[in-house]
Amino acid sequence: MARPLMPRARLVDNIGNVNNLEKSLAQILPQFYPFAGRYIKKNHVVDCRDQGAEYIEAKVDCDLVDVIGSGVQPVVLNDLLPVEVGAADEATDPVMSIQMNKFKCGGVTVAAAISHRIIDASSLGIFFSAWAKVSRGDNSIEPIIPNFDSPLYFPGENLGGLDFGTIRTRDPTLVTKRILFDRKVIANLRARVNHLYERSDRPASRVLVVSSFLSEALMRCDRVKLGKSRACLIAQAVNIRERTVPPLSKYSCGNLVSLGLLECRAEETESLDFEHLVPLLSNVTKKAVLDCSKILSNGKDGHKILVDVFAGATEKSHDENLNCLWFTDWSKFGFYDNDFGFGKPIWTSVANIPIKNLIIILNTKENDGIEAWVHLHEKDMPYFEQDEEIKKLTT
Repeated sequence: MARPLMPRARLVDNIGNVNNLEKSLAQILPQFYPFAGRYIKKNHVVDCRDQGAEYIEAKVDCDLVDVIGSGVQPVVLNDLLPVEVGAADEATDPVMSIQMNKFKCGGVTVAAAISHRIIDASSLGIFFSAWAKVSRGDNSIEPIIPNFDSPLYFPGENLGGLDFGTIRTRDPTLVTKRILFDRKVIANLRARVNHLYERSDRPASRVLVVSSFLSEALMRCDRVKLGKSRACLIAQAVNIRERTVPPLSKYSCGNLVSLGLLECRAEETESLDFEHLVPLLSNVTKKAVLDCSKILSNGKDGHKILVDVFAGATEKSHDENLNCLWFTDWSKFGFYDNDFGFGKPIWTSVANIPIKNLIIILNTKENDGIEAWVHLHEKDMPYFEQDEEIKKLTT
């Protein structure tokens, strides 16, 4: 299973606080004990015998500015990670690995690699928030107490052998492009669909308009490449926390994600422009959120929503006549808010993840824009980069 990754960049003056990272990690890990375990694939369980998380400190022979920002090739960020992205499924693999990179200029990055079978991006955000609080000595009133009760609600039974299509080594045929949607671009996209929200006090969300824009662009590129239209499946990951009945805690940890799916026939994709995609993707996401209320009503509904839908979408993605797009939104997990004692990060990112047609959405530091990390096959990326609408954002 692929590991979500979060390099975090910061220039620091207080080396003592940097050296406190390992100590504070050891302090917080007992609360997040599955993160220090090992995944046993055969039994679908985490062996929690305190094997430990992996922690590495590395010296990097360049300045921090050389590896952050718009000019960096995403694959370069993989060199800052403690392990390869796909190294997650063996009994000897740590569920979580951390690498702290020290640069010549005094800057640091904190990079994490996690098993996505066990930990989703929200869980990673919870962990980073708790670790940062301990690291900076924050004893505020509201503690972060993780909850690991999800196996009681979602026992790992009848799962079968889910194939997530990742490998333990880097795949040079899968490449990543970072697209920045700044505040002005977001405003322009919202303006194009304002007429759809005249009776609402809230405009279309940033994530919705960006997902719709990229879906249209990727379907358009697919037509240009093939010279014809293909059917399309657009999958949007949905966080189920606080949406079930009864509600799971916002500090629930695990892989607690469902999917909203939009399926379009080949003839439909030709007329699916941005203005049509916005309400369609909005309705799909709303339905997925509403379906969360059924997850705990009985085991059958929960299994269908959390396992069967994902397994079905994964199986369909292997169909060469189907263009499958995977969207996941990490913009609400507070990665920019974490201060380990030497200030909040100046940039957070993912890296090159070997999953074709995966789009990870992050917010910007100012929280008014979106960074979309688009992972495509190397033969598809030139069509995407030369698309006229994409070029407006990158040139």
